[in-house]
Amino acid sequence: MAALLAERKRWAMRSNLDNIQGMLLMDRGFFQGKRVLIMGLGRFGGGLDSALFAAKAGAEVCVTDLADETELADSFRKLKDCDIRFRLGEHREDDFKQAQILIVNPAVPPDNQYIQMTRKAGGLITSQMELFFQLCPAHIIGITGANGKSTTTSLTAHLLKSGCGQEGVGYDNVFLGGNIGHQPLLDSVDDIKENDIVVLEISNFQLEQLARIQASPDIALITNLTANHLDRHGIFEAYCRAKEGIFQYQNPDAEAPVVSIFNAEDPITHDWHQKYSNDPQRKCLTFNADDVPDEYAAVFGLPGRVNRSNLAAALAIVSCFSINQKRIKAAIQSFEGLPNRCELIAETNGVRWYDDSKATTPASTIAALNALETKRGQTPFIVLIAGGYDKQISFAELGICIAHRAKAAVLIGQTAPKIVEAIKAIDDSDCVIKYADSMEQAVQVARKLTTSGDAVLMSPACASYDMFKNYTQRSAAFIQAVKAL
Repeated sequence: MAALLAERKRWAMRSNLDNIQGMLLMDRGFFQGKRVLIMGLGRFGGGLDSALFAAKAGAEVCVTDLADETELADSFRKLKDCDIRFRLGEHREDDFKQAQILIVNPAVPPDNQYIQMTRKAGGLITSQMELFFQLCPAHIIGITGANGKSTTTSLTAHLLKSGCGQEGVGYDNVFLGGNIGHQPLLDSVDDIKENDIVVLEISNFQLEQLARIQASPDIALITNLTANHLDRHGIFEAYCRAKEGIFQYQNPDAEAPVVSIFNAEDPITHDWHQKYSNDPQRKCLTFNADDVPDEYAAVFGLPGRVNRSNLAAALAIVSCFSINQKRIKAAIQSFEGLPNRCELIAETNGVRWYDDSKATTPASTIAALNALETKRGQTPFIVLIAGGYDKQISFAELGICIAHRAKAAVLIGQTAPKIVEAIKAIDDSDCVIKYADSMEQAVQVARKLTTSGDAVLMSPACASYDMFKNYTQRSAAFIQAVKAL
């Protein structure tokens, strides 16, 4: 497969770009002297990366964000010595009307009024991910899904790196980036060569942006599909359509088939496998948690079936390359997982405290509850801290899981009443329910509900925006409160 990928020409794969929105295949010279507006500096590196790239390419760069300088302190500090104008705390219509190129943060909906201003004025609308797909000379592996994206992406890159230097493996270096956070894409594109591999986590918002230029990765994988971001998409079907974009524009050809990988245990992605398998120029694979060989499972350090599924997904990608099995096994054993994902952060008086702040969907929290539950038989011993920003997702299944898996639930944020309602809908539950007004109070309440041998799991099942800037700030508040006990 590596040999086939090597034959694929990046620009030929995207030959349909020339007339999409008037966009041309571009290089750094495309930006020279142009007025570039960055909409959304953000806190996870996307806007920062785009601004640095455009400035180094010789553009006249302005960054605009509704957040102020204090909120964006870290990103602002890294750009303060660059020749960049800032419009923080507001958006001004003139900036958007005068922009020749508008680079949009993926969190901004495509129908945003300011984006429409630039479009009507004849400006080019693009994004960090679109630019990277056009500029990257290497082969791209893209991973999306509702849950497990970051772990699967990091694990895939970790396993592929174990093959670097092996004779006949088919690539030189491996780069990791995308929605995984704090991983520059555009600023590293000059370091990426044609015989390298880039492993990207791609969100549904980024897939919507890539659809503008009809671009998809050479190897595409979806972890699963559960309801998410319905506050933006409205209905689950629209969310699924956005996710399907990772396969839709792969542009197969006979000499170098693209690879599409689906979760066999997910009913929707299982159907997609059947749909795309009819394409003779596309290699379709599936993965299942039960596919993981025992010798690999025995050395894998992450708990629960959901992480076994993540490993199966990564192995499906790795199977496209000729990596020595001993190298793969050693890499699996050395993989430590990611912060804020069911991470043990403290143990006090026999009580273990887990940070799962990255769990922003009910399905993620269900997976965490199930993973910890397997550690001590069938007796509920988990005190759950959950709740947050309302993305208009049902909590019915989460309520069932909490009722049967948790001895107590401490609820915070906008969604607390909805989660309580879902738990109380289960008649045979002994789960104790408490409310808290802050993370500090939630930790204090949780401590009073525990005894030695219990675990406190902060797994919100929701986004953080009602109480925190982002999930990392929520995590920091939890860790600080636990340390203060």
